[in-house]
Amino acid sequence: MINIFKNCEVSKIFIFQLIVCALSSVICFCINVYSGLVALLSLLVMILIYYISTYKRYVKISELAGDVDKILHGDNTINLDSFSEGELAVLHSEIYKMTVRLREQQQKLLNDKVYLADSIADISHQIKTPLTSINLQLQLLSDPNITEERRQQLIRELYGLLSRIDWLIITLLKISKLDAGAIDFNKEKTSLKALIDKSVAALLVPIELKGQQLIINASGEFCGDINWSSEAIANIVKNCMEHTFEGGKIIIEASENALYSQITITDTGTGIKKEDMPHIFERFYKGKDSDDKSFGVGLALSRMIISAQNGTVKAENNLPCGAKFIIRFYKGII
Repeated sequence: MINIFKNCEVSKIFIFQLIVCALSSVICFCINVYSGLVALLSLLVMILIYYISTYKRYVKISELAGDVDKILHGDNTINLDSFSEGELAVLHSEIYKMTVRLREQQQKLLNDKVYLADSIADISHQIKTPLTSINLQLQLLSDPNITEERRQQLIRELYGLLSRIDWLIITLLKISKLDAGAIDFNKEKTSLKALIDKSVAALLVPIELKGQQLIINASGEFCGDINWSSEAIANIVKNCMEHTFEGGKIIIEASENALYSQITITDTGTGIKKEDMPHIFERFYKGKDSDDKSFGVGLALSRMIISAQNGTVKAENNLPCGAKFIIRFYKGII
């Protein structure tokens, strides 16, 4: 049972109404007994109706408070549709929005928790493989009968494994910064040719060692973060290089129009398998033809960098053979 008179404002109004009722009734009785009775009964009925409606409102508010308490304790199945009265309807609307938001945040937290657990498992797996190889190499190096030639070979392999771990950790840190929105991309203007030259500079020697041919046809301008964009392009070119046979070609074509700057990277390699196509830009996803040295984060980082700069990237197979990556940096919001 709710005692509405515990509210001091309600008590003050009740006292004020009784005083007004008494004064009005006295005045009416002075005029006429019947008038006094009618005035007294009318005022008492109005006061009664007012307090009945106030009591019902307090009951609704009490129910609403109970439902809010249930929501705060994890029960998100509360039905708030019964509140359709005036100011309670407004309050109901806001609580409904709060409930929806809590459900969304709860689901997001659950998804983030699952994603974090999967990511940690993937990262530990990716790092564990080269660490196992390093441990094996160190055991071989500790052999007192090892030849100098073999020792130098193992040292070179160790450097390679450490470089892979270093690259993975740096890449994961960059992905984490992008996820957190902690990177401010610069807006710089340069030619598409200069951007591509910067992107492939570190890959020229490996491409030459594999006997591959790099062809660049670029015109027009690019506006965006040159350093980050060149890294995104470099990861895609590196992926093409790794999936192209010796003596193959990697062709980069770039142009600009009124809407966007486009860079198309094609190769004459193995192409992309149908089952890999939907997942090729997913983090830690490794295609069926990927070698053991692949971590599956390069293309994911590229897409994040491009998307963060109002761009898009898509992959498809290039007939009759090879893969094609189409990158677009839009000049306006799409």
